[in-house]
Amino acid sequence: MCQSCNWIKNGKSYKSKLCLSALGILVLVFTFWASTVWNDMLHWTSFTSNPGICPRLVKEETIIRLEGTKHLLVSAYMDRRFSGSNVRIIGIFKRDSKTELHCVFCCQGSLSQRTPAKLRPHSDNFGFPYVTTDVMCQMPAGCNGSHVALVPLRKIVRNLTWIPVRNRKEAGQEEKPLPFNLTVCISVLFAKLNNVLQAAQTLEMYRLLGVDKVVIYNTSCGPELERLLRSYSQEDFVEIIPWPIDRHLTPSRGWQFSETGGDLHYFGQLTTLNECIYRSMERSHYVLLNDLDEIIMPYQHNDMLSLMSELRRQHPDVSEFRIENHIFPKTQMEPSGKFRLPQWEGVPGINILQHIYREEPSSAVYHPYKMIIRPRLIEQTSVHEVLQKFGKSYKVPPDVCRIIHVRTPLQSSLTLDQLHIDKRLWDFHQKLIPNVDRVLKRAGLI
Repeated sequence: MCQSCNWIKNGKSYKSKLCLSALGILVLVFTFWASTVWNDMLHWTSFTSNPGICPRLVKEETIIRLEGTKHLLVSAYMDRRFSGSNVRIIGIFKRDSKTELHCVFCCQGSLSQRTPAKLRPHSDNFGFPYVTTDVMCQMPAGCNGSHVALVPLRKIVRNLTWIPVRNRKEAGQEEKPLPFNLTVCISVLFAKLNNVLQAAQTLEMYRLLGVDKVVIYNTSCGPELERLLRSYSQEDFVEIIPWPIDRHLTPSRGWQFSETGGDLHYFGQLTTLNECIYRSMERSHYVLLNDLDEIIMPYQHNDMLSLMSELRRQHPDVSEFRIENHIFPKTQMEPSGKFRLPQWEGVPGINILQHIYREEPSSAVYHPYKMIIRPRLIEQTSVHEVLQKFGKSYKVPPDVCRIIHVRTPLQSSLTLDQLHIDKRLWDFHQKLIPNVDRVLKRAGLI
């Protein structure tokens, strides 16, 4: 009888211990779950119950890493051309990353519900691990979101990083005329470029041609060019955008990953060109996409606006005007020295007025173009052609407009008598020279 009692007592004790252990495990699981939910809810609901505290952390840098991912975010813009996805975030994403993302908006100080993010990687990546990527976000009904944040699904994000939504319109706001006719987007400066004289001549040439705004993305440049750009930034003509891509990735100085390695094509040139298009969409009728050593030059018109008005009249359904690139070798100089000016002798860089010899593009190799685009009709672009657009493409004849590109020769075997004499820049020298002198003096360079 006692043995049976002991057996029963031992059995009850074992069951009690088993129950206590199970209960302990359940408590731990519940505690972990509750902590996770609480941390999540802290970021999703407390904003709604406490209007005015979002955005908590607003992005100040041009490039910022998205917490919990390998991705970089650059900027966000309203895009009213598509139904259902009306905010476009421009980013640089790791191609092999499959992180699912959601969008959150700050709506009049309160946090919105999450909406799925749709990723649209650009088709041009040149084999590099990172690619320019658009993230399309749908703003919830009734929300006029001032800021947007991305949140990785099933990951705790301690601090939402908010990006201002640009190109917004308040409810009832009337459509305003665009302030600019022509904007030039200079994709990226890097490797401590210090070609000061050519930069000043190019910028002042664009001013003479009627350009209203020049946007330059700057990773690094030399000290004298830094002084020149800092001087320009004090006026409305030039806008300098810091582009510290080398702090986040290993950018390539070349075009193909198979040749150069690195994380990203050519210091993120594709991202900056697309960013500049959206930056200009609500303020400029036309955008020129080119480099600082290139001038898109009309040959039958005195200024760019006259050229574009004529092209628009002739080709109203065109959104991308492709301009042929023509190389002016810096190794060949005009022999008389007419524009070898003493005040420019100590200024670093190329004097483009001394280079009047032009290569004829070779039909045997691929010949790149640069573009003049209507930004509201462009969705995605590459360097030498638009990837996604509303409208047609048109190659402008070189006798109407071509690029003056003073640089190392592309066809180094050509002799002087095989080059064409092209003095188009000289048509502007009477105004160009004093204007260049003015900006160099203002920067303390002469």
